[in-house]
Parts: sequence; C-alpha cells; structure tokens
Amino acid sequence: MGTLFGIDGELLERQYRNHLSGYLKWDQLPHAEEWILFEKNIGAYVGIDEVCLSRGELYTILINKEKRGTAGSIIAIIKGTDVKTVTSILLKLSRRRRFQVREITLDMAPNMEQTARICFPAARRVTDRFHVQKLAYEAVQDMRVKARWEALDEESVQIAYAKACGKTYHAPVFENGDSRKQLLARSIYLLYKKESLWTESQRVRAGILFREYPDIKKAYYLSMRLGLIYHQCRHKDVALTRLARWYDEVDKSGFLAFGRVARSIYGHQNELCKIERRQKCCCGLFISELNENRLSCERKTKCDITLHRFYI
Repeated sequence: MGTLFGIDGELLERQYRNHLSGYLKWDQLPHAEEWILFEKNIGAYVGIDEVCLSRGELYTILINKEKRGTAGSIIAIIKGTDVKTVTSILLKLSRRRRFQVREITLDMAPNMEQTARICFPAARRVTDRFHVQKLAYEAVQDMRVKARWEALDEESVQIAYAKACGKTYHAPVFENGDSRKQLLARSIYLLYKKESLWTESQRVRAGILFREYPDIKKAYYLSMRLGLIYHQCRHKDVALTRLARWYDEVDKSGFLAFGRVARSIYGHQNELCKIERRQKCCCGLFISELNENRLSCERKTKCDITLHRFYI
C-alpha cells in the first residue's frame, strides 16, 4: 500500500494503530496479551476450541455460534489451554450469563470438557462434528502416507539397482501420467472430498489409486459413511444404531488407525449424537477463518494488536 500511494507503509501502520484504531484507549489493553473477554456477546449456543494465533502459542477461544462468524462472535480469547487458567477467566463472566448457555460445542479433549463443566454447568455438552470427521480423515491420510513411504523406498532401491547396472532408471507411470509416488502424493485432496465433488482428473486418479490400493479405498468409504451419519440422522436412536454398524465395519476392516478412531468416538458417542442440524456453524470452521490472520499476527511484536483487530 505504501508503494502504491508513495507513502511510508510502516509509518501509516503506526499511525493507524496509535491514533485511528483506538488501540491505545482500548479498555482491555492492559491484559490483552493474556486474555480478552466480551460478556455482552454470550448467547444460548456457544463453542469452545483452541487456536494457534502467534508464534505457535495456543489460545482458548469461546464464540457465540448463533452469530455465525459475524461481528459479536467472540466471547473470550485466553492464552493457553490449562483448565485452571481458562476457568479463572471464564468465571469472570456473571453467573446469570453463564447459566443462560444452553449448549456448548467442544472437541474431545478432556481439558475442554472439564472447562465446560465448571464454567457452564447448565449447558449440555456436544462434541463438535468437525473434530470427529477430522479424526476419520486423518486415519485415511495415515494410510496414504504409509503407502507413499513404501513407494519411495521401493523407488530408491530400483534407482540404486539401475545405477549399479550402469543404466538410467525410468519410473513406470499409470495411464494418467502419474508415477506411483506421484499418485499417492497428489491424492491428498481428493481423499478429503466427497466422491460427488471430484473433478474429472480427480475421478481418474481416484480410480487408479483405489485399484492399486484397495485398503485405501475401503478406508475412504469408511470415513465418508461416518460423515453421512451426521448429515442424514435427525434422531439420536437412529444415529446410535448407525454408529454401531459403523463400529462393526471398522472391526471387520482390521485397520488399526480406524480402530483408534472408533474407540475415541465410542467414548463420546452420547455427546456426539446430541448435535442438532440447525446448528451448522461449528467452532472449528470459525477457527479456520481466524487462522487467516495468523501470518499478520506473527509479524507483530505483540499479539494483542491482532486481538484488537478481532475486537473492532
């Protein structure tokens, strides 16, 4: 911007921070490095999660889900994830406000559950579908990464053998032009997407991948079926029945990664099945929007400047 208008960009930034933004007169400035709190933003449906805002430092964030990411969404941002630290700040909210919360969405971390139980005792706790689906996606990616390392090792052996024989190694390619290691590397995104959303090139690549690696195909459809339980089930009993069938499919598959996912979900299935379709804006999606400001925050000496941006 400074280059475009022929002005000193750093000077403009300082002038905005010190005079135009109201940063120096901000009532939460003295403690903004550690926590900020906006009690008036609290609502009946809230979400709590952790986010990395500055130089790898984790912050706990509490949002109003009914605001759907618009102005007034942030209720609190607190440095750290320790239960004692987070609860000491959230308990600064008035008791009346805290008991207005009817539902709190969180991930499967025990510290989040303990914080929700202490600070919002009247609210029912719901495990965020974003984190559940993420576990299944990561299990599929673990299988893909393992297969890629095996392909890299195999190619290294072939290259060494060709070199010992005085020959030039040429990696075999599939019908779409990918070598085996390229196929596995370039399949990362299509395994996150529904089959109906694949492009034509992704559809061709997926066909080759699933032909060469049937276990990855089976794992992909296991992860998609887990997501369908949330999309299609409106009642808890139906969801629990379909989850039981999904557990059986995981047991029959023999995939260790999915076995861990199933055990994690089983321990929280009552909270998982409380989710309501009208609450589609999960805390995880709001966190992804905040992460777009991370690079800006990391260029600052003090993170409270970026937290002030969220305020205004």
